[in-house]
Amino acid sequence: MKIEDELKQKSFINPQQKAFLNLRFTANYLNTISKLAMKPFGITPQQYNVLRILKGKYPEFRSSEEIKAVMLDKSPDLTRLVDRLVDKAYVTREVCTGNRRKLDIGISKKGLSLIEKMEPSLKSRHNKMNSLTNEEAEELSRILDKMRE
Repeated sequence: MKIEDELKQKSFINPQQKAFLNLRFTANYLNTISKLAMKPFGITPQQYNVLRILKGKYPEFRSSEEIKAVMLDKSPDLTRLVDRLVDKAYVTREVCTGNRRKLDIGISKKGLSLIEKMEPSLKSRHNKMNSLTNEEAEELSRILDKMRE
């Protein structure tokens, strides 16, 4: 559906405003799909993001700073987010051998198993991108990258 119809707005100040609102609207739409896909598993998109980051480095551990640097959503309180994942036994924390004031975080076998169980449900989230050709997806990524320059 066109953004004009979604927002029930016939005109915009300029094409940039229309694109900005369309981007925000679409981001919220995709975020809602993610939340709904993760809800049955009892985790949030931010928790899933941390698990995916740690899975990518498995069996190595990562510091909070390393995790925070590559998170999609940089705003959450990472300490509390990790505390919740520790409580669910999806991640473990160990004192850093190089600096006893820091903690290293790693994904547990239970966390790896959760991600594996979630993959089929999360594919539907990715299927929303299948309406784009490879060329369109590359162009969209290029444009989004340009906006962050």
